[in-house]
Amino acid sequence: MFGADKGTAQLLDGKKLSIAIVQARFNEGITNALFQACHAELLALGVPEKHITHVSVPGALEIPVALQALAERDDFDALIALGCIIRGETYHFELVANESGAGVTRLSLDYQIPIANAILTVESEAQALARQTDKGRDAARVAVEMTHVLAQIG
Repeated sequence: MFGADKGTAQLLDGKKLSIAIVQARFNEGITNALFQACHAELLALGVPEKHITHVSVPGALEIPVALQALAERDDFDALIALGCIIRGETYHFELVANESGAGVTRLSLDYQIPIANAILTVESEAQALARQTDKGRDAARVAVEMTHVLAQIG
């Protein structure tokens, strides 16, 4: 929900973390802004530049397979999915939104690795533009925080 109370984040020290970002190129202006905000926030949280890997894929449906390849490498503490799906005139929007989201969630559960899902699913380009920076930053914060949460649990 836009403008929702997200609470106070805890455990945001990224100094010892290695994180990979998978960015879809479809709606590239928006996904570039998501990436820039996410990358800047990871650096602000202390994640070393050399420990941030960036992978580009054609669209949101290709994000899960790239995430899976990265998860299988076992080199990363967390992964981040960045994309933008804007509703069009056909059912394709629902297909892409549902399948990409389900794929990201399934991989996180199967590999027990935090995956911050910042694949925007919006009604219009205006909604995407309004969310691109905040959601990019949020993804970085979620990835770092969830890495620490899972370490505490496990």
